[in-house]
Amino acid sequence: MSTNYTKIALIAACTLLGACKSAKKVYEVPQDTRAYKGKAPAAPPGMVYIPAGTIFERAPHTDSTDIDTASTRRVSLTAFFIDATEVSNRQYRKFVDWVADSVAVVDYIKDPKLFIETKIKAKGKGGKDTTIKKINWSKIELGGKIPFWQNPEYLPKLASLVKDVAGKKQLTSKLVRFTYRHVQAGGPNEGKSVVDTVEVMPDNNVWAQDFPNSQSDIYVNNYFTNKAFDNYPVVGVTWKQARAYSNWRGIISGSQDANIKDFGLKFNLPTEAQWEYAASGGENNAESIVGNVASRTDINVVPSYINKKSKKNLALANFKQGEGSYTKDGATYTLPVKSYAPNVFGLYNMQGNVAEWTLDAYSPSAREFVEDNDPVLLYDAPDDDVDVMKRKVVRGGSWKDNAGELNTATRNYETQNTAHSYIGFRCAMSAPDILTDQVRTRARIAPKKEKAKKAAKVTASAN
Repeated sequence: MSTNYTKIALIAACTLLGACKSAKKVYEVPQDTRAYKGKAPAAPPGMVYIPAGTIFERAPHTDSTDIDTASTRRVSLTAFFIDATEVSNRQYRKFVDWVADSVAVVDYIKDPKLFIETKIKAKGKGGKDTTIKKINWSKIELGGKIPFWQNPEYLPKLASLVKDVAGKKQLTSKLVRFTYRHVQAGGPNEGKSVVDTVEVMPDNNVWAQDFPNSQSDIYVNNYFTNKAFDNYPVVGVTWKQARAYSNWRGIISGSQDANIKDFGLKFNLPTEAQWEYAASGGENNAESIVGNVASRTDINVVPSYINKKSKKNLALANFKQGEGSYTKDGATYTLPVKSYAPNVFGLYNMQGNVAEWTLDAYSPSAREFVEDNDPVLLYDAPDDDVDVMKRKVVRGGSWKDNAGELNTATRNYETQNTAHSYIGFRCAMSAPDILTDQVRTRARIAPKKEKAKKAAKVTASAN
């Protein structure tokens, strides 16, 4: 072999060796699949992890007495997080105070020391640098004894935003508005990012409006503002306000666990299917039952327990037990969000107390055309649309509803801009599925016939 050919061969060999080494760095061999070692991913504060699974879902109906004739289908859901409790007055008040503080600082006070300025350098030659001004929340002190909008130093500048009513400082509802961006579902702007502005103050008058001939002054004047009701579920909140709260929660909280932070998960209302799955116990909702109703003759649709002393069977949900009978469950109206015992997932008051908004638009035939895997029916109706297009699904029944409404299969609805004294909400968030022992990598298991042949060969060779 000539010298030139020898050099070429050596270069080729080195190239191949180099390629092999670099290929090992570039091409990563997949590792064996291992089951998740922990019990579940760490949920955001106040939330519970609901594993993926299948639910046996009834056809839509609003009357629990017709359950025998309703058709069913299986629906599968990926894992998600959901609040263990309904959103409380205290939690929602934090949202209102945050929005009011933002409006006060940006639109009224305008004090430079309450802002942080960040310069962004221009890209390319000839461009101009821009300055972004943001609220310096460390100066606002959300954890203080009073919200910033009640700060005596600035009250003279907040004349139209904050009013003195009978010695109490009250916000002007129309001025306390939260603006956020979301992807439009349905309508002319479907799939586009749009900006929505929502008045966030709950309507305290819903108690009087829902029950016009009832003595409700204590609730109208105190339910949202008095600390005695801090841990009670917020009411008087529309579907749009509930979604705005969910969006804000992502701004100030987000997912705390490092393992799920990179997924970019967002808070929202639970879908109708997620709500039913969580309320009924997931796969514990067997094919032979509807929600938790064993048969048409079994009308005990709420959990109960037998008191050891009185031997009475007492309900463990807040609902109306009969005509004019509201107090047998321990309350006349709403109860604190952690009353009674949680269900198998660790969720409180999925039945009764307050009915709950879900993410879905309402259609009587929704289950006929939505997917059977993570189903949801989304539609963002304009405020001036007809009522039938603005209907959203409400689930769970409330303190003023009879037992049939508490059935986890019962559906109801309300228009998106309507608030009531018996409708609240809780938040949800998608979650990564965890790998179970079922899917872990295993050695190949030979069929029985193949094992028998190998055994015969071993016996023959031994002889």
